[in-house]
Amino acid sequence: MSPAGPDPLATYEDLRYRDVFWASRSYEDACDRIALRAFLAACGHAPNRTGPGSGRVIEIGAGFGRLAPEYAGFGQVVLVDASEIHVRAARDELASDPRVEVTLGDALALPAEDGSFDAAVIVRVLHHFEDPEPVLREIGRVVRPGGWLVLEYANKRNLKSIARRLLGRQAWSPFEPGSVQYRPFHHDHAPVSVRRALRHAGFRIERTRAVSLFRVPAATRLVPPRLLARLERALQEPLGELTPGPSVFVLARRV
Repeated sequence: MSPAGPDPLATYEDLRYRDVFWASRSYEDACDRIALRAFLAACGHAPNRTGPGSGRVIEIGAGFGRLAPEYAGFGQVVLVDASEIHVRAARDELASDPRVEVTLGDALALPAEDGSFDAAVIVRVLHHFEDPEPVLREIGRVVRPGGWLVLEYANKRNLKSIARRLLGRQAWSPFEPGSVQYRPFHHDHAPVSVRRALRHAGFRIERTRAVSLFRVPAATRLVPPRLLARLERALQEPLGELTPGPSVFVLARRV
């Protein structure tokens, strides 16, 4: 889903998403990894230096396999994406790792049996759905009872949206439930709505992190990404429940 042009899906039909979009977002990439690593460690799947990890993880909307190196704490890794081009790119990149399976699939109809995974990860995907609940219900189907979900969503109630509302530059309220479309096929979600959808899907939230807190042009242009990420590392968890950033990570458990 491209940032400009007549076809909102164009970025996902070639490798610009890897070679252009993420190549210019080292700060956001670092922030995602900070949150993901913290949550995987919290649920007992940090990388094991003495050997391969255990358990099965599925990543939904894994794209070209950007986050695959973070799953060293699992014995089996299944990456699912709806783009044939991204699936081929991920297979080429990860062919040497026998733990990893890359497959073409739909987030609303995952190619997996009920309760077959110990953990699921979905990052930078939920904003493509106006209603998060059907996706989360499908994830709940494939995660075993007691298993884990690491979820990222685009946050409607962020500081920038609140400021724009107060200044009269935004018609919609960031405090209302539901989603708002900010670009074709791109939606910000209200935290209260995501929490409700998680409950309905059978998940209980354990932890929350505020992510990409310094995602403003001036900061990312003037301050080295590594320094920004170091500052954010200390703030993600303390600010998690306040959700001030444009991105929110949630660690939830299947009940």
